[in-house]
Parts: sequence; C-alpha cells; structure tokens
Amino acid sequence: VTGQDYGDFELSFDWKIAPNGNSGLKYRVRKYGDRTLGCEYQIYDDKSKREEISLRQSAGALYGLFEPNQNKQLKPAGEFNSARIVIQGDAVQHWLNDKLIVAVTIGSEEWKKRVADSKFNEYEGFARNHRGKIMLTDHGGEVWYRNFKLLTPAHSENGQSR
Repeated sequence: VTGQDYGDFELSFDWKIAPNGNSGLKYRVRKYGDRTLGCEYQIYDDKSKREEISLRQSAGALYGLFEPNQNKQLKPAGEFNSARIVIQGDAVQHWLNDKLIVAVTIGSEEWKKRVADSKFNEYEGFARNHRGKIMLTDHGGEVWYRNFKLLTPAHSENGQSR
C-alpha cells in the first residue's frame, strides 16, 4: 500500500501471473469500516481451472463492476502483459497491451446500477472518493510486476498542467 493518497494519475506497469493465479491492483483505496477497498484492475489467469468467473472478474476488468471490451488481447499465464490505468476526475480507463479495454465514469447511472448489483452495494459511496492509496492484492498465488511508472498532474503557478 502506498504511503500517500493519489487523485488523478496515470499508472503503467507490466505484470504476469502464474497459472491459476489471481491478483490485482487497487486504486483510490480507503477504509469502509474495517475493510480497505477501492477500484481494482484485475490481474487473473483467464484460462484458470480453479473456478468459473464472470467477465467482470477477468484480467483487465474493473473488478466486479465492468468487464473488458472486445479489444482485450491477453497474453497467457507466464508471459508479461502491459497495463495502464488512467484516472481523471471521475473518468477511469483500463488499458491492456496498448488497447483501451474499460472506460467508465464513476457516479454515472450505469456505475450506480452496477454497484447496486454488486458485492460493493453495502459500502456507502463506494469508490466515490477522489483520492486514495494504491494497493497490490495478494490471494496466495505467484504474480510478478515490473516497470512501474506513476505520473501525477503537477500544476505551475498559473494553473497550467505540466
């Protein structure tokens, strides 16, 4: 878990998962009672024999809420994939191997519907915070990460982004 909170950012990294592996990278994480939760870029072996999962739990998904689109091109377990997460205000993008696979707006009507129909419905205001920590998840399987690059907006005195 990062020591500081982040709002808008662009995070790129490479990952590979062992066969039957399950992990993820959560962002804008905060406490909900005794739980630490946030949006999650799912990292998963889609060919896993462990269990049947929905597309909303597959690699690249915004875990439990939004499934990747038809642009998804996942490399198999044991090979590195490149990921990118772009957050600007309420706009969220998940990229996989240079393809945009998830684009959502937090707080939209579709967002509200999907949260209400998910396991996150019991957490008031789930993921509506504009800042939070970044956290790697551990479900006991092997996962490798490399080449993390985090860009955050910096503002000059005149308010221009640089």
